[in-house]
Amino acid sequence: MTAKFASRFVVVRVFGYLRRYPKAIVLNVMFNILAVLFNLGTFVMIVPFVELLFGSATAPEPPAQFSFSQEYLSEWMQYNLAIRKSTLGLWPCLLLVSAVYLFFNLLSNLMRYAALFSLSTIRNGIVGDIRADIYHRITLLPVSFFNSQRQGDILSRMSNDLADVEWSVVSTLQSLVKDPVNIVVFCAALVFISPKLFVLFLLVLPVAVWLIAKIGASLKRNSMKGQNRLGALFASLQETLSNMATIKAFEQERLMEERFKEANANYASSMVKVAWRRELSSPLSEVLGTVALVAILVIGGAEVLQGFILPSVFILFVILFARLIPPVQAVVKAYNSLLKGSASAARIFEVIDADEKIVEKADAVCISGFNDAIEFRNVGFSYVDGTEVLHDVSFTIKKGQTVALVGPSGAGKTTIADLLPRFYDVTGGSILVDGRNIDTLNINSLRRLIGIVPQDSLLFNDTVANNIAFGQSDYTQEAVVEVARLSCADEFIRNLPEGYATMVGDKGTLLSGGQRQRLAIARALFKNPQILILDEATSALDAQSEKEVQQALATLMKGRTSLVIAHRLSTIQDADNIIVLDRGRIVQQGTHHQLMAEEGGLYHHLATMQQL
Repeated sequence: MTAKFASRFVVVRVFGYLRRYPKAIVLNVMFNILAVLFNLGTFVMIVPFVELLFGSATAPEPPAQFSFSQEYLSEWMQYNLAIRKSTLGLWPCLLLVSAVYLFFNLLSNLMRYAALFSLSTIRNGIVGDIRADIYHRITLLPVSFFNSQRQGDILSRMSNDLADVEWSVVSTLQSLVKDPVNIVVFCAALVFISPKLFVLFLLVLPVAVWLIAKIGASLKRNSMKGQNRLGALFASLQETLSNMATIKAFEQERLMEERFKEANANYASSMVKVAWRRELSSPLSEVLGTVALVAILVIGGAEVLQGFILPSVFILFVILFARLIPPVQAVVKAYNSLLKGSASAARIFEVIDADEKIVEKADAVCISGFNDAIEFRNVGFSYVDGTEVLHDVSFTIKKGQTVALVGPSGAGKTTIADLLPRFYDVTGGSILVDGRNIDTLNINSLRRLIGIVPQDSLLFNDTVANNIAFGQSDYTQEAVVEVARLSCADEFIRNLPEGYATMVGDKGTLLSGGQRQRLAIARALFKNPQILILDEATSALDAQSEKEVQQALATLMKGRTSLVIAHRLSTIQDADNIIVLDRGRIVQQGTHHQLMAEEGGLYHHLATMQQL
């Protein structure tokens, strides 16, 4: 696909959202056409005004046989104006012509307002639809997508790129409807008045189109570069905000500021080039139009002197031609805006078109419960870059069992936990729940069985109660309090300023790490899942809180199937099975006592290091 075709395709996709607003589109087109026709009427009224003031004092002969031509209509107008002028007088005629002029002008502006009003529905609707499609796609994309994308760049696409599409693409709709109608109607009027003079305009047109196309191609390239640099700028800002404590601790404020300045300067440089090219097309088209206008004045003046055209009609031709230049400039500007906006639209559609990877089959089976076992059968997993993380991993978790994953960092523990709810799909082997491969199951029904407490417990900027009962609007306060009590969170929650109605702040920053972790445990337990995934769930707790939570978890994990990731081996000594991983492979399996008996094994080595 060529770059030019791809650019047009992106713009066509944006305009594809128009099909959702048929009524508003019909009204907009109708009002624009009426506005142009009434506007033409105001200019036509200039001819009788000039004839009344400077025309012949005596009435000419009535026109001959009717013909739809400029000559016949000019003679008919002269004859009737002379009759009215002689019978009514000059001033009444001028007042009548002025009243008709004002009437046409009022209708033209009324129709223009109606067209803009209907356009606002279309413009805001399209932008809202695109924003909703981006968010919908973001919620469907796998975790791997966000691991490979910078959050700041994604936010830039949803905010700045979308705003650029709104003002560079969607806002051109008015120009793309009204101005071409303007050009067609005015050109038809010019051809009707004098085909010979109109040919001069056509001689200039190909040169203008070629120059504008060259400018537009350069404009799109620089716009794409600018939007990418803006994404990098936002990513730098987001990285700084997320790591402010680390930056200050290592006294690297100057380093981060220099990085931001560099990204900011690169973006500013790109935008200067975009502005230079965007603004060049308008004066260029005006200069070329002025050249054509001067030629028309010279040649048209000769036509008037030779009696081929009335002076008043020639004045109308010159005025209409002069009024033709702004809509031509508007179309040129709209074309360049489309090219500029297509760069932003392309970045937006990169997200909308991103491969889901985790694809649900059409005949996926919904499951309502878990009855027997979870089996990892010869599971292998590699990331997109080809890095192999898991090699031939096989183990079984019987219903009601607690299985722990231990091993050094990077061994593949979290990856295994992420594969079960299909945050990623295996690249080798299979995972079965009650004998069914999970890629044949309805994803939502599978995840409905699973409760997860991640290592980094991030909360939503909402109340404590809403965070615990996340996703369930019909919860009772008693149920929330009971879960909080079992998670050893009730006591600290009641000491908060507004208790369970306290806002926790962005990502839960108003709470301590241990408090956030206990709320995350409570959130998972409130779901009452049949399968629990605990990714170092007690890592942020102090010794006393850890003991209390472990006791609560031991009670609540009875009757549930649990997959526990642990670095602190003291937390998983009672697990039914401990799987020891190293470099993506299972190197040991067994209970705590069995593994401790293998003195040369990795588990014994890890336990010794922790003085277990």
